[in-house]
Amino acid sequence: MTTKANFPVTAGSIVVPYGHVIGNEKWRGSEIAQRLQGKIRLIFEDGLGLVDFHLSNRTCILYISEADLVAGDEFKRRLVRFRNARSLGGIVIVERTQISDQYFLAVQKLVVLELGMVLLPVANQGEASQLITQLVREQSKDHNSNPFLRKQCSQLAEPSLFRTVQQIPGVGKTKALLLLQQFGSIHRLCNASVKELELVVGQTVAQQIYSFLCS
Repeated sequence: MTTKANFPVTAGSIVVPYGHVIGNEKWRGSEIAQRLQGKIRLIFEDGLGLVDFHLSNRTCILYISEADLVAGDEFKRRLVRFRNARSLGGIVIVERTQISDQYFLAVQKLVVLELGMVLLPVANQGEASQLITQLVREQSKDHNSNPFLRKQCSQLAEPSLFRTVQQIPGVGKTKALLLLQQFGSIHRLCNASVKELELVVGQTVAQQIYSFLCS
């Protein structure tokens, strides 16, 4: 159900009622909003600024469309402004299509390595709506039920972090799990030496990871 409600929205904080998602007014009538109807309680608000969707008081989504990627660097400035100005945890959803695929690696490095945010690729708005629904449901699960939980990561971001690590060349689900168990965060993984990585995934994959993270 899509509803309209008056909740405080300020530059530094936002109140998200339990079980709801607050969406930027610009998404009203979009495919994402239509597909979310009946799955989660979506409230539209003006004044969210750089944020597209708030999943909780401290976690939000910034959506980068195919058109954003093709249009130029404005989306990069938006991400940097968000990272510099906010204490919120940001999940970046990026449309990875045949047209935008050529830009994806650069976006991935910016989001994950330079800004330290979680990045999740989707094919379209329909897939994005499924992902948002999944994230909201994960948020409501018991804190101790997550097998990948680490103190450095929030309950919501951890499954997303797991998917992000899998995007590194040579890393699948098993190696991603091993890496997260050992290092716990993207920041520690980026600072790991080849020797430290070898102890977890072996020499060949360790070199691939190190080359990717340091290139």
